[in-house]
Amino acid sequence: MRALISVYDKTGIIETAKALAELGWDIVSSGGTATALNEAGVDVTPVEEVTQSPEMLDGRVKTLHPNIHGGILADRSKPTHLEALNEYEIEPIDLVICNLYPFRSDPSVELIDIGGPTMVRAAAKNHDSVGIVVDPNDYATIIAELSDQGTLSADTRRQLARTAFAHTAAYDAAIVEWLDDGDPLPPTLHLALEKADECRYGENPHQAGARYRTISSSPWWDATVQHEGLGLSYLNFFDADAAWRIAHDLANAADQVAVAIIKHANPCGAAIGDNLADVYQRAFDCDPRSAFGGIVATNQVIDLATVEIIEQAAQADLIIAPGYEDGVIERIRAKRKNTRILEGPALDQLNVQVRQITGGWLVQTPHHYGTQRDSWTVVTERQPEPNEWEDAEFAWRVAGHVTSNAIVLAKDRTAWGIGAGQQNRVESGQIAASKADGRATGGACASDAFYPFPDGVEAAAEAGAAVVIQPGGAMRDEDVIARANELGISMIFTGERQFRH
Repeated sequence: MRALISVYDKTGIIETAKALAELGWDIVSSGGTATALNEAGVDVTPVEEVTQSPEMLDGRVKTLHPNIHGGILADRSKPTHLEALNEYEIEPIDLVICNLYPFRSDPSVELIDIGGPTMVRAAAKNHDSVGIVVDPNDYATIIAELSDQGTLSADTRRQLARTAFAHTAAYDAAIVEWLDDGDPLPPTLHLALEKADECRYGENPHQAGARYRTISSSPWWDATVQHEGLGLSYLNFFDADAAWRIAHDLANAADQVAVAIIKHANPCGAAIGDNLADVYQRAFDCDPRSAFGGIVATNQVIDLATVEIIEQAAQADLIIAPGYEDGVIERIRAKRKNTRILEGPALDQLNVQVRQITGGWLVQTPHHYGTQRDSWTVVTERQPEPNEWEDAEFAWRVAGHVTSNAIVLAKDRTAWGIGAGQQNRVESGQIAASKADGRATGGACASDAFYPFPDGVEAAAEAGAAVVIQPGGAMRDEDVIARANELGISMIFTGERQFRH
């Protein structure tokens, strides 16, 4: 039996080669791999002896030869293939161990592997006859199976081939991405993903679900530690991600303590301030009923004072924070045994957003929440007061995280009324006003898109808003501005909408 070994990642390869040699396998190797094996005392046949050709072009050509690929690709079930091997004195290769240059770590032309992918694909194609191993995590499995059975089973060879084709597909995807040179919407898009977590279930208990990540990436989820609670479901991941994004967005904008409470990917409470316990209380008070079974996220280490307030609040499905003071996790565990407790790192930035539709995908560049104030325009006679500016900025930022149509009523850096996902903007405003119940009087009303008619501004004024912030750009902007002047409220145009569906 003969094995060809040529790897960039040499993790575990010496031990594996020694085990193969002890089982009676002949080892063929090339380049740095052959050197490493020889230095470790493994008897190796250099590829040059097999090909009768020297390695050339700085190593670009060494395994690209019929004596190598004939030995890999020969179908042992076909007499004509075996006759060809005999005629040309080519010895079969029964196992290929190969992984590729680390292109993603340092993209360059020189790290575009040619011989490696060719060998991997050849062996994977001929997996009925040849085993192909690209993942060092599989070394122990193949050695154990070869030791017990003397050969690899058909099921094992098929699974190894599947892993191999996934390996080369991801490699090619990385090269294409590099050649796209940062174009967010290139002519073709190649997603190479690997499973990172099993979900407890999908969107509903009868559905299966999993979290995938881009191959060779380390998203913030990978560094997240779950201290307590059941495994995460699809919606736990989805809602926690939304909560973490809002908490970081609010905190980064104001450089303050931030708390967001999420239900079905929408904030049902959000606040910023100087004291975590106070900020949590205000966020919870926005909509206590919706907070039941929700997701709580904060940008601050949770202290015992905040836990005392959380204990009195509605049951949260999940809490995520950058850390917990001593004793906090134990206290939550004792009082809220079903609550999942997560400790998360800083948030990653999205490059593109991808969403599936029938027969394909929609792809877009990510929204940048909360455009800069210096690009906004006050279009009314009345100018906002300094505290109204703060409320307007806060409300506008929260509105960017709310499902459209979105209306947010805020006062004193607290969202008191959030209207989400209605088919018309007036009803979203009515929901927001009902939830605010007068607590946003003198504050701000944010609308994620323009008001097409003056009735939305009238509803904001009726809810007590002193300032309205919206994109502007409607055909009836002049009527809307005139009505705001009549009502004596300020209006800010951001010049940019922030729909979220």
